Amino acid sequence: MKEEYDFSSARKNPYVKRLKQQVTINLDSEAVAYFKALAEKLGIPYQTLINLYLSDCAKSKKEPKISWN
Repeated sequence: MKEEYDFSSARKNPYVKRLKQQVTINLDSEAVAYFKALAEKLGIPYQTLINLYLSDCAKSKKEPKISWN
């Protein structure tokens, strides 16, 4: 590796806004099974499908309907 590199003509990463953050989350077995089955039917990884669904919820500002009865 060189001791000094010249980055004066470098450009910023155009995909930096699309980077993903790794998280640990506990999900119901039924929810995971649902997304795995749907993902297999659609031919995409289930984690990608979950991410697409959550991204859609965030973009449309969906709020859950919670009832504690």
